[in-house]
Amino acid sequence: MPTAHERVVAELGRRIVAGRPAPGQPLPVEDDLATELGVSRGALREAVKALAAKGMLRTRPRTGTRVLPPEHWNHLDRDVLRWQQDCDPRPLLRETGELRRIVEPEAARLAAERSTAEDVRALRRALEAMEVAAAHPERSGYVEADSAFHRALLDASGNRLLGSLGRGIEVALEHSFAVSSQTHGAVEASLPAHRAIVDAVERGDAAAASDAISGIIAAAEREIAQSPVLPPDAKR
Repeated sequence: MPTAHERVVAELGRRIVAGRPAPGQPLPVEDDLATELGVSRGALREAVKALAAKGMLRTRPRTGTRVLPPEHWNHLDRDVLRWQQDCDPRPLLRETGELRRIVEPEAARLAAERSTAEDVRALRRALEAMEVAAAHPERSGYVEADSAFHRALLDASGNRLLGSLGRGIEVALEHSFAVSSQTHGAVEASLPAHRAIVDAVERGDAAAASDAISGIIAAAEREIAQSPVLPPDAKR
């Protein structure tokens, strides 16, 4: 159950992502907004501070509190990611795919060169969890296991920044996997490719590991385009 503070932050955050108010525009008068949201002025100010910390608002003397353009937002913030997928999933799905194409093939190559025995075990544990979930009629836990696999791959690269990036974009990855995995045959097709990554990493074959993850990313983009959980206008 969200607290009153979390509720106000989420409500204002979703409004900003939806363009209400638009970038550059001020928030409504404090008293009016607090009354509309059913909170005290103090609670509203705390929510504004939280959103300012996410790069979404700026408060200045005489000009008040104004909405900042999206390029100022912290797009690795978990709340910002959730609000984006709630309001319009298309840009986030596209950008997640683009980021994966840039990052994961190189991470897989590094993993093949640098991974430890424990890194390989972590990949195999995540793969086994994916296989168990895929065999379950409801496939409960599949998305979480898939996300754990890709985080483990970034960790196995031996680059701490990549590891942190994987945890930072976890919400975006899970959303992308939740959409792509609903396409008929997607889950079954993904398991051999994930297994190929683990095998390539374990034997130190950087090219094969990179190629395998590139294939998974390309397949995911096709599956998202065909996914039944997105309305037709969200697949463009």
